[in-house]
Amino acid sequence: MNEIVSLTRALADIESITGNEIAVANFLFDHLATLTTRTGGLVERRPVESGRFNVLATWGHPVVTMSTHMDTVPPFIPSREDDEYVWGRGACDAKGIIAAMTGAAGELLREGVRNFGLLFVVGEERNSAGAKAAASEPRGSRYLINGEPTENKLALGSKGALRFEITARGKMAHSAYPDLGESAIERLLDVLEGLRRTPLPEDPLLGKSTMNIGTIRGGRAPNVIADEAEAEIMVRLVGDPSPVRDAYAAAVRGKAELREVLCTPAMRFERVEGLATTVVSYTSDAPTLSRSWGKPLLIGPGSIHVAHTEEERISKKELAAAVGIYAGLVRTLQAMEASRPEARTA
Repeated sequence: MNEIVSLTRALADIESITGNEIAVANFLFDHLATLTTRTGGLVERRPVESGRFNVLATWGHPVVTMSTHMDTVPPFIPSREDDEYVWGRGACDAKGIIAAMTGAAGELLREGVRNFGLLFVVGEERNSAGAKAAASEPRGSRYLINGEPTENKLALGSKGALRFEITARGKMAHSAYPDLGESAIERLLDVLEGLRRTPLPEDPLLGKSTMNIGTIRGGRAPNVIADEAEAEIMVRLVGDPSPVRDAYAAAVRGKAELREVLCTPAMRFERVEGLATTVVSYTSDAPTLSRSWGKPLLIGPGSIHVAHTEEERISKKELAAAVGIYAGLVRTLQAMEASRPEARTA
């Protein structure tokens, strides 16, 4: 257990805000190189773009791949610990999960289990750049265990995400004579209020769609009528994105520019007997990776309610339990795959 806590803290103490994952990726590569050298596996740097790469470790031909992300949201918060928790940015989202998956790999290898992999990707918190790159390089994996904070419960479903950038334009003028200009900020605020009032779909399992205004930028100075303003918004999807796209396009038309940046669909996941279940309102890399890395499952230690906050932390008991849960899932899924008729006759 001390090993898992130490690895969680070591990872959390490396700043890896999205776009700056190079140091934590190098650390993980070196850490896994030690493990693969000792156990006959292979670890690779898989390029995503200049200065960014995923880390992939495999033992044999992976039937099951455990995966999560290396990047975090800002701001960086160094780690600390007490008797119950590890604290710090990424403690539960998702560096503790990396540590638990790595611990599970060690447990499986000590038992002689092979034909599984670890895939740690960049960019999940922004645009899933690492997952998109990995999706183009499948390795034959039949199942994907994606790690996100679910309090060690197996997610039956997760919301999707639809992210937009909105740009409003105006005309500069002296603020003492506002009638000579057109405020892009005021125009943007009107657009955002219209979007806030736009009805969104609901789903019996996933609940209501929600919209968040994440960032607003604009203007040049307090005494200048703003000629440009921008906002970023994210809708948590519960189904088909088309009605949301259409409604938002209608609400913005003629007032501002609406640009879609990311669309990740809502998901239903595989069920495994014996595990407590939940439904989550966030999205993950699972929809992107499942296209080529196997049937997805979503589970991990930690609570999403403290992720992305100043109080981010992960329970040491949950970390320890996650090691056993991940190792058990790999065994179960490998057995399920081996029992398929086509697998037996291959």
